[in-house]
Amino acid sequence: MRPRLARAYMSRMFFDAALRYNAQLRGCDCELADDGDLAIDETSITPVILSVGLDRRAHPDDELPVGRSEFLTQAGFSERRGGPSDALDLRGDLIGSRLWLLDRAKKTEITRLMVLAWLRECLQWAQLETGVPAEIEVEWLGRIGGSGSEAAILAYRVLVADAEFSRRQAA
Repeated sequence: MRPRLARAYMSRMFFDAALRYNAQLRGCDCELADDGDLAIDETSITPVILSVGLDRRAHPDDELPVGRSEFLTQAGFSERRGGPSDALDLRGDLIGSRLWLLDRAKKTEITRLMVLAWLRECLQWAQLETGVPAEIEVEWLGRIGGSGSEAAILAYRVLVADAEFSRRQAA
């Protein structure tokens, strides 16, 4: 494909209802256009927010965070989370990330590598859609809190087709 045609194709690739992330509220909401209709997002940021922000169903061998299964019984359907759309996908594609499994993770290199691997897993669609894999950076930052209740901050940055999403989370 010639570069000019490739750029034209890439500019029409994404067409979703626009989601905007609010860092203060730690959540997303649909964006409305000036006329009151849903805004349309032609960038990759909406699929990135959904891929990273939704909970992917845990694998049968994934260790669930402490407190997820009552009475120390085998984890049931709801403890493994996952979106309702996962059951409807005929190809078996899952949406979301398994980052929720690290709710009580410690500041270790293993934790950082798991976040990196799970971000790659949930964003593997990016290479299929754009021809270029998502750029992902994960690093430990300083600590917050005090008086023996300090928490480490894990930050990640994702770049897909010139749209960037970043987040900091206490661990």
